[in-house]
Amino acid sequence: MHSDSWLYKDIVDFAHSTPHWIQKLMEVWTEIGLLLFGVLFVAVWWRARRGDSSAMALALLAPVGTAIAYVISELVKSMIDEERPCRAVAGAAASLITCPVSGDWSFPSNHATIAGAAAVGLALAVPRLGWFTVPLALLMAFSRVFVGVHYPHDVAVGLLLGALVSFAAAKALARPVGSLVETMRSSDTAVVTWFAGAGPGMKSKHRRS
Repeated sequence: MHSDSWLYKDIVDFAHSTPHWIQKLMEVWTEIGLLLFGVLFVAVWWRARRGDSSAMALALLAPVGTAIAYVISELVKSMIDEERPCRAVAGAAASLITCPVSGDWSFPSNHATIAGAAAVGLALAVPRLGWFTVPLALLMAFSRVFVGVHYPHDVAVGLLLGALVSFAAAKALARPVGSLVETMRSSDTAVVTWFAGAGPGMKSKHRRS
């Protein structure tokens, strides 16, 4: 039994003591909350089409860093093979959602990894978004314990892993991706220039045309 099994049990007991609507809200959030990060990726990319190449590079690297973090999380899962707490912790209350099948391992939490990576990537692209994305990531991580499918250490490590990978990807790849964006913006292919955006001069170009 893990050292934080007692905390897992306390959180799940707390979840069962909350009003039914809170339980349902957390169940919905833990399943589809990551879609909100996807919407933010698209919004930040669209905004960056009017920004300079470095802004677009960071906007593109936010989902890329998140994808890299997810792959690393999956690799770690396959090596650790930690059983889900909803199956392994004796005496714990039942999970609020269906316990994943055996073989769908617990450590680290993919949801927390994705949320941590997305939160950091988006905050690097648009710093003021950090005030929104970081609490969202923390709520996603907590929800995975609340509904009973992860230990606290699963989500803590997932958040840290995602944040570090996303930060490292942005720092390591910002310059080459920025150069790629500059190349794309000078392309003769309309779809390529539409995707990369025209940069700060977009409005004035449209006005002249």
